[in-house]
Amino acid sequence: MMKKLTQYKNNNNITYSCYYHIIWCTKYRRDLLKNGADTDLISIIRGVAKEFNVEVTEIEVMPDHVHILASIDPQLGVHKFVKTSKGRSSRLLRMKYKELRSRVPTLCTNSYFVSTVGGVTLDVVKKYIEDQKNV
Repeated sequence: MMKKLTQYKNNNNITYSCYYHIIWCTKYRRDLLKNGADTDLISIIRGVAKEFNVEVTEIEVMPDHVHILASIDPQLGVHKFVKTSKGRSSRLLRMKYKELRSRVPTLCTNSYFVSTVGGVTLDVVKKYIEDQKNV
């Protein structure tokens, strides 16, 4: 059953629905996230998400990159969640899996991809904003 992404959340100050598709890669796109490191990475990301009150809808770990679909409070910011997830997972996975220490200087690249995910197209939002004066 597919979950509807337009559920609104709130904190003390705002009501929001901000979903992000996040992707990051291993250093040199090497196939490092396998043989247990992939499942440990999912656990680490879910732990960071719980700590920051981020709702992770979907995670897929490929040997050389990670896809995450998450709802993140805009006051927290996607960067803080990604930075913490990448940093913690790199440190913990490199401590547990010795082969990750010898193959690359760091587990992940500094960069990542992020895109917002919404229930309507850009054209619908543009039309809605344009029509506000006509209401």
